[in-house]
Amino acid sequence: MKKITLRAGKERSLVKRHPWVFESSIARGGADSGETVRVEAADGAFLCWAAFSPKSLIRLRAWSFDEAERIDAAFFKRRIEQAVAMRQRLAIASDAWRLVHGEADGLPGLVVDRYGDTLVAQFGSAGAERWKAGIADALLATTGLTRLFERSDAQAREWEGLPAQTGWLRGEGETALTIREHDWRLTLDVAEGHKTGYYLDQRDSRRRFADAVKQYGVNSVLNCFSYTGGFSVAALAGGASEVISVDSSGPALERAQAHVALNGFDAGRHQAWDADVNATLRRCLAEGRRFDAIVLDPPKFAPTAAHAERASRAYKDINRLAFMLLNEGGLLYTFSCSGGISPDLFHKIVAGAGLDAGVDGYIVERLSAAADHPQTVCFPEGDYLKGLGLLKR
Repeated sequence: MKKITLRAGKERSLVKRHPWVFESSIARGGADSGETVRVEAADGAFLCWAAFSPKSLIRLRAWSFDEAERIDAAFFKRRIEQAVAMRQRLAIASDAWRLVHGEADGLPGLVVDRYGDTLVAQFGSAGAERWKAGIADALLATTGLTRLFERSDAQAREWEGLPAQTGWLRGEGETALTIREHDWRLTLDVAEGHKTGYYLDQRDSRRRFADAVKQYGVNSVLNCFSYTGGFSVAALAGGASEVISVDSSGPALERAQAHVALNGFDAGRHQAWDADVNATLRRCLAEGRRFDAIVLDPPKFAPTAAHAERASRAYKDINRLAFMLLNEGGLLYTFSCSGGISPDLFHKIVAGAGLDAGVDGYIVERLSAAADHPQTVCFPEGDYLKGLGLLKR
């Protein structure tokens, strides 16, 4: 077993069971890509077993802090069984959910989503890539399923020095699927959609938005960065009479239109605008349009803290415009999925946007990823999705 020794004082994060070690913390030692290594403090004390990544700034990702534990096929099967058992305890109102959530489930770099009878996996780290075959076997053995599609095409692969890979790992068949979420039916294609095919992390927020639309008597809704219209379906389910989905992807908007029909809503209540969101917000303002509710669910503006300053300006601008476009007492559901933007910073950004717009807002709820995308106390970076439900005042 190869050994990695850390610089003096750099063991603190591992002692606190944070699973990452950066390149600058390593004093000596190396290994092949994804190889399991023994990590020691400067005084030789055992810290963890970890996967080594020679290309990434995150040079080590901890598998286990138990010196007696072996990192083998049985280890991954146990971890996957634990992850599945945790989801079985949750009241998930869907037949699609996050099965493995990386570091939170003790499997850094591995994301697995279940869509009905199909699993979709992303192997986003050198360690997960090295154990791909064993992980695939464990996933199918634990779930009893036979279809596993790989979507290892996220930017994290590039940072790890790994090529993008997509396709069937186990099984075969159609990649276009239909899932149930709450009382709605939604479609996706695991080979082409964002992430693993859909944004499962917003499941609970979509339900909460539908409830808010009904509770506050919302009629007109502008859903920005709508993708395939999850929040638009939620708005229609809540009773909105006019819903506009805005996105720069024509195929995504076509699917949003199909979702309206699939769920039995009147097509006349929904419009799809293939347009830039920022330009659309400004055009609506110039035209004097106003809305009872606006959803802002943009893509990741700040993947790391280094991008936070520029991203903050972008978040502030769209929230400022949204505040100005809301009717009095209007509802704003605003989100950030950027890991480089903390919940506290996001709150400050939205507050600044309100100040610039000359309005204030009541916070009626704080929102985060659904419970099948768990956060842990030792890994605060897992708190990537944050949102606010606001009433304009």
